Amino acid sequence: MTAPLGHGILGALSPQHRDRLLGFARDVSLPAGIRIFEEGGVADRFWILRSGLVALDVHEPGRGATVVETLGEGELLGWSWLFEPYRWHLGAQTRRDVEAYEFDAHRVRAAIDDDPAFGLAVTRCVAAVAIGRRLRAARTRLLDLYGPPGSKPAAVGGDAP
Repeated sequence: MTAPLGHGILGALSPQHRDRLLGFARDVSLPAGIRIFEEGGVADRFWILRSGLVALDVHEPGRGATVVETLGEGELLGWSWLFEPYRWHLGAQTRRDVEAYEFDAHRVRAAIDDDPAFGLAVTRCVAAVAIGRRLRAARTRLLDLYGPPGSKPAAVGGDAP
């Protein structure tokens, strides 16, 4: 299967940086219904999804796992590998069979440290594509869950109070 190069983190990187990052990838297949990682676990890998769906969830005492976002083709699964203490902030479970590129976080972090231009490009893409989007999605989901009945969630990405 080919890389989803036109969107997501791979589409946001220059061809040179994209090729360098993909040089660290290995192909993986994950069946539907498996836990990929748990909130609080060691973040030593990350994935770029080529196909399938993965649900990101947060554990709520008394409620169990609540899905905050679903990821699909071209999207980055995991950003906690980039920032200390390298622990997952959410959990993840496949919803459909997944084909993905899997990356060893230690190797990618070493390359980031060795090449500042590559490091800046990857860090900016992770921040823009994954973290910013993920925070907006989590905010919207929390407003859906905990807002007054019948209220509409606030606009995603707005600066309104």
